[in-house]
Amino acid sequence: MTGSTAVEAVAAPRSLRPLVGVLSAMAVSLTGTRVSAIALPWFVLATTGSATMTGVVAFVEMTPYVLVKAFTGPVIDRLGPRVVSWTTDTVSAVAAALVPLLHGLGLLPFWLLLVLVATVGAVRGPGDLAKEVMVPEAADHARVPLERATGLSGVTERLASTIGPAVGGGLVALLGPMAGLTLNAVAFGLGALVVLVVLPRGMGRGAIAPATAKSARAAESVESAQPTRADGPAGYWQMFREGFTFLRGEPLLLTVIVMIAVTNLLDAGFMTVLVPLWAQQSGGGPAAIGLTGSAWGIAAVTGSLIAAAVAHRLPRRVVFFAGFLLCGAPRFLVLALDAPIGVVLAVFAVGGFGSGFLNPILGAVTFERVPRHLLGRVGALGDSLAWAGIPLGGLLAGAAVALSGLIPVLLVGGGLYFATTSLAALRPEWREMDRLRGRGPAADPREAERSAPPVPSPPGAAESGAGADRHLLSVAGAKPDG
Repeated sequence: MTGSTAVEAVAAPRSLRPLVGVLSAMAVSLTGTRVSAIALPWFVLATTGSATMTGVVAFVEMTPYVLVKAFTGPVIDRLGPRVVSWTTDTVSAVAAALVPLLHGLGLLPFWLLLVLVATVGAVRGPGDLAKEVMVPEAADHARVPLERATGLSGVTERLASTIGPAVGGGLVALLGPMAGLTLNAVAFGLGALVVLVVLPRGMGRGAIAPATAKSARAAESVESAQPTRADGPAGYWQMFREGFTFLRGEPLLLTVIVMIAVTNLLDAGFMTVLVPLWAQQSGGGPAAIGLTGSAWGIAAVTGSLIAAAVAHRLPRRVVFFAGFLLCGAPRFLVLALDAPIGVVLAVFAVGGFGSGFLNPILGAVTFERVPRHLLGRVGALGDSLAWAGIPLGGLLAGAAVALSGLIPVLLVGGGLYFATTSLAALRPEWREMDRLRGRGPAADPREAERSAPPVPSPPGAAESGAGADRHLLSVAGAKPDG
């Protein structure tokens, strides 16, 4: 959305319909995905009896998700997030529906299952991002602080991650995995319908923006700008390069990406390998996995609700790293110490509560700082880089356990988590996290410079050289399956 569109949204009467529509589309598509996360592995295990093949299916889904998402930013910015959202959800619905249909007809070899799963993963990445990109525009219409809008988005994701597995587990137990995969297809179709019908006409339009993207520092010096194309809209690779250039020039953004890439990799290995192995070796079995997931999810929903209500009044940097301190290393350590299940559940609940504050803060900082016409490009690159280690997390964790055993890997993983978040907190770029609070969603930097009132920088900001740092990504371990 361009700066002029943001002004139009602010000038229009207050309406909650766009925010309700975006959150509803997120809710149904994410819930279907969580149901599939149980039904699909169970189907592969039941039909092949191979844990290796189950891992291959997960890898084939997540790898295209990350790779395709990285290159679809210019498409979202050009076509508009609304079009991308409903078209990708439609393709996902068709591909997901083909799995139970072809299986019922006896026409689903394993290679074709991989093709369909990879298709869903490839289109789900840009579909998820497109819905996230529409959150700040919906917040404009609803007249709510960005922390509240992103907090509600976080609540939606947490609820989907809590309700989806419960529904999926019950459905698979009663009717079999094909019922869960069918529900996933229906959920994608419903998500596309919500975006088409509920969102107001004109919302989620493509960005009409200058062909050159600049950070706020570059905007202060017109001479440093690259020449603008006069013969029409910028091409795909020029738009991609603009997003990459913007991302590369933002110290805070790069620091956050590196930190979250490491924690996402550790989270992926923890959830897919270390927790199941702990449950097996401790005798708790699948019930223990379910209890820890429920404790985490319920507490995370609570944290997200509180973040939606009050996060816009809290110091972001302090709350952000406090949340990471609660949700990171303690989970690894409590499993390594073979603590009683009550203690484990308490630690997971505290960690889930802390994690509920992370994505609302990241989202608010992002939408304040990234110009609207760059949201798709910067978001696609930032998310993909931050999620790059997720497909490898389980593989690396499994290999490490095979070499040294579960307890040493848990201790090392917890130590790495603590070191990563603690050392990152020492970086000076984090002072920028609160600097643009209250300036509202970013538009074109030049337009924002003309229209926004001056906001004094905190002491040391000018000397740090960080400028108006910008960020768009999410904490995977705290978001989809955490």
